[in-house]
Amino acid sequence: MITYPHLLEKFKTLLKSNTLKFTKQRELILKFLYENEGHFTPEDIYMLLKKEYPEINIGIATVYRTLTLLEESDIASSISFGAQGKKYELGLKKHHDHLICTACGEIIEFFDETIEAQQEKIAKKFNFQMTDHTMKIVGLCEKCQQK
Repeated sequence: MITYPHLLEKFKTLLKSNTLKFTKQRELILKFLYENEGHFTPEDIYMLLKKEYPEINIGIATVYRTLTLLEESDIASSISFGAQGKKYELGLKKHHDHLICTACGEIIEFFDETIEAQQEKIAKKFNFQMTDHTMKIVGLCEKCQQK
């Protein structure tokens, strides 16, 4: 895993190349993703930062713009929930896939070597050069099945 100081320098370079200023608000969004496991909506991040740093004036638009920039540069990644929006996580973690409960919204991360190998086999079969993939399996988690 990349260290936070290294990630921060990468972020500052990214901002500079996009002619954007480095601000405390943008840094807090990056730091939040780095320090928190899980998947968060922009609204989650906004509310948690407002609560933790009441003295910092941060707007929801800043959160959205910063997350978009982080995602475009592969520092963050997202899972789309259609009309319900996206949930973000740090994109620098080791590759994994997701199980998503449609009832409670729980997201379970997993990695399966057989699935990874099968995807490569399929790409090769169709003479397709795979550069990345995302898998999300949607259904009901164990708790919601028991309800």
